[in-house]
Amino acid sequence: MTKLSTSSNFVKPDDAFRMILEAHRGLEDSASHALDTALVLILANHIGDLDVLREAIALAEQSAGKQ
Repeated sequence: MTKLSTSSNFVKPDDAFRMILEAHRGLEDSASHALDTALVLILANHIGDLDVLREAIALAEQSAGKQ
């Protein structure tokens, strides 16, 4: 049973995308990767549901071409 919501929950999804891009502006690659890692861990903790996290990881791996 799918628990992961994949439809947009943002009223302004473009603004959300822009916020993420702006957070990376001016960062070197290593700092950008560190920001992404911290953001993923913070949001995973916010979700707090291993089944949803498992689905999200599988979807992200599929999107990245990992089989």
